[in-house]
Amino acid sequence: MEHRSNGITEQPNTPTLRYPENPALLHMGKQSNETVLERELQRLSGLKVKVAEPLARYTSMKIGGPADYFIEVEKGAALALLLPILGQHGVAFCLLGNGSNVLISDRGVRGAVIRLTGEFKRLQWQEEGEGVWAMVGAACAVTQLVRAAARKGFTGLEFAEGIPGSVGGALIMNAGAYGSEFEKVVDRVEGVTSDGRVNELSRNQIRFSYRGSDLPQGMVVTGLRLRLGKAQVAEVSGRVRELVGKRKQSQPSGFPNSGSMFRNPPGDFAGRLIEAAGLKGTRIGQSEISQRHANFIVNLGSARAQEVHQLMELARREVKARFGVELIPEVRLLGEWDTKEAEQ
Repeated sequence: MEHRSNGITEQPNTPTLRYPENPALLHMGKQSNETVLERELQRLSGLKVKVAEPLARYTSMKIGGPADYFIEVEKGAALALLLPILGQHGVAFCLLGNGSNVLISDRGVRGAVIRLTGEFKRLQWQEEGEGVWAMVGAACAVTQLVRAAARKGFTGLEFAEGIPGSVGGALIMNAGAYGSEFEKVVDRVEGVTSDGRVNELSRNQIRFSYRGSDLPQGMVVTGLRLRLGKAQVAEVSGRVRELVGKRKQSQPSGFPNSGSMFRNPPGDFAGRLIEAAGLKGTRIGQSEISQRHANFIVNLGSARAQEVHQLMELARREVKARFGVELIPEVRLLGEWDTKEAEQ
């Protein structure tokens, strides 16, 4: 069951949503409050603010209604000023990376949606003996990181080839594939707390789980330090190419999607169960359970979030009824949903 708080929904153990200490949201109908907050935000250097911005263009599924405030932050100093201001105005906020592994409501998101860019896309290397430190910003694309490491012969990230989204999102989701996960390469995490303080966490201060990580409430991840090894360039690049081929053979292409919709249950695969339930190719409106891989739902052109959610619930019901297995969503629901939908 989802938890609702002032119009923003949160999946259990979802670390992508961040709330100020004062949970009361700004009521967008109060023009005086709107104007005061907008004036404050516009004065901050290093960020861009858009009001009532449609979010579909920022998600890999190409679905999503408007955010009250869509804020692109380019500098750490601006982020440290922004978060306390949102808290002072009682505006809840959430993070949006590259928009994968998320399904945004057709109604949009109340409060502020923050997207890191600019200096948060940094990528630096520091060699040390037989190892390598990768200092990478939270907004750096996972694919960019993996391929840059492969070109240098730095090993440890090959498993992440093809994982959609940003490095910050991959950390929060503890993204993984082919027997490895991000927790195995993370050494340190940098972030900014809701009161604007810079915070650093060592690996042993973070508790990882399958497709999740336990980070302090209200902390926005800004960067990571990863510990990698060294190998021959041809060896690392060859492994990456091999995994690219595997993904192309098994995963859908040509239509927008959000990646895997459900976590794999212990000892089995969500896609196999959904396919065995006879749901491959099932459509609702312009959304379809992929005919190539049943754990993907694709947008055939003009799908709505409600249609995708209905397909998810259909898959959960059928798999539960036929096999007694409860599928747990990997995709996060974000935004305003009907009470009935949120409780499913």
